[in-house]
Amino acid sequence: MTTTLNSSSPTPDSSASTPTRTNGNSRGRVIIASTVGTTIEFYDFYAYATAAVVVFPHLFFPKNDNSTVGLLASLATFGLAFVARPLGSVLFGHFGDRIGRKATLIGALLTMGIATFIIGCLPTYDQIGLWAPALLALLRFCQGIGLGGEWSGAALLATENAEEGKRARAAMWPQLGAPFGFLLANGLFLLLVTIMSHTDGDIEGDFLSWGWRVPFLCSSVMVVIGLWVRFKLDETPVFQETLDKGEDVKVPTKEVFRVAWKEVILGTFVMVSTYTLFYIVTTWFLSFGIGDRGEGKGLGIEYERFLVIQLISACFFVIGIPIAGHLADTIGRRKFLTITSCIILVYSCAFQLFLDLDSATEVTACLFLSLGMLLMGLIFGPMSAVLPEMFPTNVRYTGSGIAYNLSSILGAAVAPFIAVALATNYGPWAVGVYLGVVTLISLVAIRIMRETKDIDLYSV
Repeated sequence: MTTTLNSSSPTPDSSASTPTRTNGNSRGRVIIASTVGTTIEFYDFYAYATAAVVVFPHLFFPKNDNSTVGLLASLATFGLAFVARPLGSVLFGHFGDRIGRKATLIGALLTMGIATFIIGCLPTYDQIGLWAPALLALLRFCQGIGLGGEWSGAALLATENAEEGKRARAAMWPQLGAPFGFLLANGLFLLLVTIMSHTDGDIEGDFLSWGWRVPFLCSSVMVVIGLWVRFKLDETPVFQETLDKGEDVKVPTKEVFRVAWKEVILGTFVMVSTYTLFYIVTTWFLSFGIGDRGEGKGLGIEYERFLVIQLISACFFVIGIPIAGHLADTIGRRKFLTITSCIILVYSCAFQLFLDLDSATEVTACLFLSLGMLLMGLIFGPMSAVLPEMFPTNVRYTGSGIAYNLSSILGAAVAPFIAVALATNYGPWAVGVYLGVVTLISLVAIRIMRETKDIDLYSV
């Protein structure tokens, strides 16, 4: 089957002329299924991100006199998942565009959940030597495969079941899984650190002995809940119509690069600043926030207190997403993303103001992180509508997933690594410059992209 319409020439269509399509997916069921799944996926991802800074450098890599070496090695395994994510989007996108969104979402959730659970069971470097970091890297890669298929499926579940004119608001639900997962993962780490009286540099206590494993093992409970919800779903009406018409394609990856390769590239760069911002203000800032102030490596905030700051700031992440969904539906995707990107540029110029080692406090750190998380909510919120709207239905899972996950390599896989190196050698102002440059690249892509607010998903 040859696709006759693609996202480079979308046809706006009024809701009055579009027949009503319905299925057995109630609004509440779609909200729960898309939010629960991404909450679990991002919980697993953030649990690893936190452990990559405070646990893995001590337990899974050879001892080194320079603590930065262990941190960078750990962050390198963190970045492996982002390399795997495009592969996950191709793998799960193939089945998502061939057999449907529902079955593929279940497979992605299982892949991520099983890998995360096994991480919680791994022996350490002292127990099995180099096999420890090797197995950790392998499972991190599997996490990336799972998440590579999860996000685009959840986004399509929300957008393809949405009312016309309200897609960005409907699509905010899978996006809320990101801050919800962040709150759950970091909240559990805070609880464990508090109960076990863990302090920075304590490598003999209960937390590093076994407590760090609990968040990874607990993910299995949430996976069971997510599977139960998703098994009750029907296929989305938009994709079901494609199946009924026989418009599905045998090799979605080949087809998406034939009919929508420009959209893949454009979507990648539209999204890249979102990833860079988030992993700078979370993964890098965690390492900088708890880094030794006397040695010039960070702000010297106790880990337990820093977790409280993270949890406070995550609430602003939650606030930003519904605001973004409403405004993206009201004023349009391009205009809203342009305004938000300009604000991020201003924010990138203020890194030294907030984080100067001579004057920064826990209050300024909290303000810095809260503002960054609010901006993250605003820029991230509309993306689960923007990227799917760029692609034809029969390759939408694959196309949106590839764009989303290629941007993760460019914007997230290397962001903590680059930020640590820049902050160590030049100071936090250099990290702000890095964010500003990436944001400018995304801003150009946003201005090039076509406005998709009024596109009828059934017609592309």
